[in-house]
Amino acid sequence: MSYLIDSHTHLHDREFFTEEQSVEMLKNSKDLNVLQMICIGTSHDDSLVAKAFAENHEDVFWTYGTHPEGAENYKVDCPDDDKLVAIGEVGLDYHYPDFDREKQIALLEEMIDLAVSLNLPVSFHVRDALDDFFPIIENFPKLKPSVLHSFSDSKANLKKALDRGFYIGMNGLATFANLDCYKDLSPEILDRLVLETDAPFLTPVPKRGKINEPGNVRYVAEWLSKKLGVSLDEVSEKTTQNAQQVFHLPNPRLSREL
Repeated sequence: MSYLIDSHTHLHDREFFTEEQSVEMLKNSKDLNVLQMICIGTSHDDSLVAKAFAENHEDVFWTYGTHPEGAENYKVDCPDDDKLVAIGEVGLDYHYPDFDREKQIALLEEMIDLAVSLNLPVSFHVRDALDDFFPIIENFPKLKPSVLHSFSDSKANLKKALDRGFYIGMNGLATFANLDCYKDLSPEILDRLVLETDAPFLTPVPKRGKINEPGNVRYVAEWLSKKLGVSLDEVSEKTTQNAQQVFHLPNPRLSREL
């Protein structure tokens, strides 16, 4: 079987994982054939933690970004680094009350500008806000093909996202949330999917009730294989190729010290 990639994890975040836990989970992921992962920044400071973690571990990469919930107060000062593979996670989140729409949009536009200037893709977090998001994206024709992380919206908006060239980030939500957008999938969707965990969140079946970790992307792949009626090899090969293409990841070092 081709190896798997966790394209969206927070394994570096010390609010959730100790250094020892992170290293142990890296080893666990290798045993499950998850050989690469991307640590996703949610603020300036958190992104630098992700950078430091990636520097210390082979086949771990990082992104720079500020989550839309940080739009009230943020800093943008992205360092240059060979293992920086995207801007993110950035976007719009209207799920909870009292959000500031205008500040979120201003932050999103600044972050997309940064991505364009660095010639990087974006890992987008968009929740209950695609009606605003799609028109904003039209103003950035030079944006590289990017990912809608943790997609859970309607079938209609899934089609809009695919029609606009986005890749779709699928995680444990698909295995337990009975999402409408994933009810009638055909194998063609594999051409535009990347797999992720969003660890420590959204633990997939059959590991519900436990903290999520990058190795669990294997179970998302297994669920998708059964859902589509295709082999696990095909799921892993295509989603890995997609992640490599979007994030320009090198081939992993198959033998290394974690």
